Amino acid sequence: MRLNTRMGSKIKPGMRKKRFAHPGIRKKFCRLCLDKTKSLDHKDVKRLEAFITDRGKMNSRRYSGNCAKHQRIVAEAIKKARFMALLPYVR
Repeated sequence: MRLNTRMGSKIKPGMRKKRFAHPGIRKKFCRLCLDKTKSLDHKDVKRLEAFITDRGKMNSRRYSGNCAKHQRIVAEAIKKARFMALLPYVR
């Protein structure tokens, strides 16, 4: 057995330490998966504004809670909307 220095307890070989979620944080779910959205249009500015900050930067997956598939779609739609001058690059 080896001594776990952080916890001060003994861990048997083959045992893993249990990880508990922080009590104040809940798992984020992809809003687009919940709505069963197949596509996101670059002309839907109100919906896209939910995925950008007040400075005009795109929110990351970690912050927005999107899955990888929908984050790619959102990023592409935001870039097209910026190019078409529907969304600002910088505020």
